[in-house]
Amino acid sequence: MKKLYLFVVCIISIHWCFSQGLQKNEEFFLQQKEDSLKTYAKDIIQAINPQNRFNADSLFTKMFVRALKVTGSFNYPFDSLETISKLYPPDSSFRIFTWQMVINDNIIRQHGAIQMKTVDGSLKLFPLIDKSDVTINIEDTVGNNKGWIGAVYYRIIETKNAHKNYYTLLGFDENNIRSNRKIIEVLSFNHGEPEFGGRYFNFDNDAVKQPAISRYILEYKKSTGPRLTYDENLGMIIFEHLESESNEPKKKWTLIPDGDYEGFKWNNGQWVHVEKVFNQITPEGQEPVPRPLKDTQGDLKEDKLLDDAPAEKATVEEMPATSKKPKVIKKKVKPGV
Repeated sequence: MKKLYLFVVCIISIHWCFSQGLQKNEEFFLQQKEDSLKTYAKDIIQAINPQNRFNADSLFTKMFVRALKVTGSFNYPFDSLETISKLYPPDSSFRIFTWQMVINDNIIRQHGAIQMKTVDGSLKLFPLIDKSDVTINIEDTVGNNKGWIGAVYYRIIETKNAHKNYYTLLGFDENNIRSNRKIIEVLSFNHGEPEFGGRYFNFDNDAVKQPAISRYILEYKKSTGPRLTYDENLGMIIFEHLESESNEPKKKWTLIPDGDYEGFKWNNGQWVHVEKVFNQITPEGQEPVPRPLKDTQGDLKEDKLLDDAPAEKATVEEMPATSKKPKVIKKKVKPGV
């Protein structure tokens, strides 16, 4: 009984310590580190010289890891690091940091890390190593954190299947001088280790079927910006359909959005492709148009004006046409009278 009591007290103590978050001295230390990190984080993006960007990235990474080693750092938001993406899934089981460094117009690297939430507040960190340049078939590759297909993530969607959590990441990659990419990536954890990719993207419902792929990549012309987001109301990832402006679809830098939308809907552990999200078609001649106030000859339609007039004015304007003002009879006055 005594052992059971001590065990319960121990568990409560651990939970209490963690629930308290950061101690004041730890928070103060992290605030100081954050002030220094801000400068390096900006220089990674804004420094003109590539060597300066390299140096800023190296110094930032080393200092950032030291900051994350502080007990309870998972609860510190690092809000002022504006050039660093910081995302938590709905279950707050981890957070993922991502950022990019431009080496030159044709070489852009993404860096990042996954920080796991731990019971005692200690650091469990998985660095993300961008291997996209040496990966032969990006759409079909499954890798861990050391074989990551780099992107700066801006959204996490949490889904479940067979009692397992899946975290779908929407990300942006500046790619090269001619094209940008947006990426849909599924992250899962196997035995506590992160895994990126898997046969999660299904096209069985398409008119022209194709095999499932491990991640979906939307590559497009540099000057355009097709939308890729998650619609809460539809429960669906939606994105703009792309078409080649020069009828050369294999040349990704010619692809531009055409106004139609595709999507993916989660079903039985896969994102099932929806070829056309919005299917409503307005019959010809029934398009919504403003009510014209003039006829084809350019004359005002008085009945339209009356219909749109306020009720109190209409009562005056709807008086019978025969109503006339009383005639005033002027009396002639003779001169000299």
